[in-house]
Amino acid sequence: MGLLDFLFPKRIHKADFVRHYEDAFSKPIPPLRKIPQLQFTVLDTETTGLDIRRDEILSFGAVKVKGYLIEVKDSIELYLDTEKFKKESVAVHQILNPSDTLSKLGFAEAFLAYIGTDILVGHHLGFDIQMLEKTLRPFGLAKILNPLLDTHGLAFRLEKGPFAQKIPMKPGEYALDEVCARYGIPLDDRHTAAGDAFLTAQLLMKLLKLAEQKGIADFRSLIR
Repeated sequence: MGLLDFLFPKRIHKADFVRHYEDAFSKPIPPLRKIPQLQFTVLDTETTGLDIRRDEILSFGAVKVKGYLIEVKDSIELYLDTEKFKKESVAVHQILNPSDTLSKLGFAEAFLAYIGTDILVGHHLGFDIQMLEKTLRPFGLAKILNPLLDTHGLAFRLEKGPFAQKIPMKPGEYALDEVCARYGIPLDDRHTAAGDAFLTAQLLMKLLKLAEQKGIADFRSLIR
């Protein structure tokens, strides 16, 4: 980026589908809405690496959860058209030249239409959100507006108590494999976007039941 680009950045045209997505947030979720009435989109991405600036999304998987039910029929798995592949990442997710890939525009439209105004859930969700925002930025999306819930942080909070942020976390103790093992969730189809989303959805349901037992019963107390 040159000096002129920095001083006078180009205005990015906001696509109509981005405007439609943003307009849907004019009415926030009522704070006292009970957990069984909340709708979640549990998601995961597989990427070419962990560098948000240089790497790209290869695949996106997600499933809906509402009323303690995983709505498998509404699950989704999308592959993006990219020429960026790294031997190290391919060894993990085994994605190489998939068929039926989407352009970034096609993915952006499908992604926003799918998530709507749902609460977005993931394990170490922050990385996925940053990658998704980067992918959608060329179409005028500045920020994903959905409420966010990280099962990593939720599990830590529920197991360690209300002052969990002051307790040091052991390395690996809240990795997805470890938390799933503690809650008796089989590690099937690991390291695919759809497989990890389904694992996380199962974990979410276990954690929501535990949350209700601990008096966390509505949107406000869950997303604090």
